[in-house]
This record gives sequence, C-alpha cells and structure tokens, in this order.
Amino acid sequence: MRGLKGKRVLITGGASGIGAATAARFLEEGSQVCVLDRDPKALEQIRRQLPTLAGIVAADVSNLEQVRAAFAEAVRFMGRVDVLVNNAGISIRHNFLDITAEEWDKVVAVNLTGVFYVAQIAARHMWERGSGVILQTASTNGIMGYPYYADYNATKAGVIELTRSMALELAPRIRVCAVAPGYVLTPMQRAEYTDAMLDEVNRKIPLQRHAKPEEIAALFAYLASDDAAYATGQVYTMDGGETAGGLASR
Repeated sequence: MRGLKGKRVLITGGASGIGAATAARFLEEGSQVCVLDRDPKALEQIRRQLPTLAGIVAADVSNLEQVRAAFAEAVRFMGRVDVLVNNAGISIRHNFLDITAEEWDKVVAVNLTGVFYVAQIAARHMWERGSGVILQTASTNGIMGYPYYADYNATKAGVIELTRSMALELAPRIRVCAVAPGYVLTPMQRAEYTDAMLDEVNRKIPLQRHAKPEEIAALFAYLASDDAAYATGQVYTMDGGETAGGLASR
C-alpha cells in the first residue's frame, strides 16, 4: 500500500485476533506499530511473535486514566501516532432476557465508551499535528439484527454512528472510517461457538467460510494508506456476502 512505510500506528486490542493480524500487516508494510491490550500475557506473546514492534502497552480502554497514560506511552515509543486502529472489544453470548446490568455495563464500557476515549485522545493529538487516520472496528452486528448479542449489537451500531460523526467534524485534517467484519475466526469467536455452530454459520455465508483475521487486516491497511486518501465517513463491510441477502438472522 502506498504511504504506509514509516507511519506510526497504534492498535488497541492488538494482542490477538484481528488486532494481532493487523499489527503484523502494518509491520509488513514498513510501519512502526505499538500494540495496546489489557491482557499482559497476550502482550508478552505478541511481543515474541512480532519482535519488531515499537512497543506494547497494557491498558483497559474502559478506564480513561489508563487510556491517557497508554497513549502517552505509545507516543514516547514512536514519537507520534499517525494511524489509530481502534479495535478493542468484547462480547458475551446470552439471551436478551438474561443480560444483567453488570454485563450490559461491561460490554458498553469496552466496546463503545472505550472506543470514544481512545478516539478522542488520538483525534486531539492528530488535530494538533494537522493530519491522521482513525479506523474503528464495527461489525455486521451493528448493521442488522443478530440474536443473543443485544448488548454487543447496540455498541457496534454506536461505533458506526460515532465514526460518521467524527468524520464530519474532523475533516479535512483527519480521516475516519469503520470496518464492519462479518464472522471472523478469532479466538473470541472460537470460544463462543461449537464446531456444529461454526458449520451452520458457514452454510449461510455465500463464500461458505469465516473470514481470516489477515483478510480484515488487509482492509485496515488499505484504508490507512494513501490509496484511500479520499475515503472518510464510511463503513466498509467485509462479510463474505453474508448481509447481501440478510442471512445472518435466519
């Protein structure tokens, strides 16, 4: 991709799944990369897997003070942040009637409030410098209905509208887009689905498989690059054709 060599990239939720694949892709493109994650063990593992990382930072994105400190640490590692991949998120599979107030608050705190915290701090940094790219992980769950994930769905719809609002206010200095993956075979997905459930999902998807994290990472790399210099305020769905026919809720 044009224009990624030498870019300073911060990736939240970067120690596993889509985040780890995205870190690897930006390193391949010649970028400097700092990974933020709340799991210290996963951070140490990604450091071993990707020894050329500029740095790793432990923080819970739902804690504003931790986010402020982590962003400052990332700037110390890299000198600045040109690209933010705002990817941290959690999900809990359960019936709507069984969601507790504590579970709701936890999912909202990480998936929406945490995205806001990181995005605002990064945007202030980029605004002062006069340029930057903010990319956020949404989901097809934020576009159409899925059972058993009411709290997750609501947060991802919120990320989509946050992205659009940010793009309008931050243009022309900062580009803001969201990527909305469909089913991706990440550790989080694997933990929630049995083999039979995975087979059933794959049957419904036109391409008949889950996405690979590396495929989502490629889209992040494109959107951060100079090749996507006119892209802002948009949500890019990558779902193997799943939502084209409204298959997800059948």
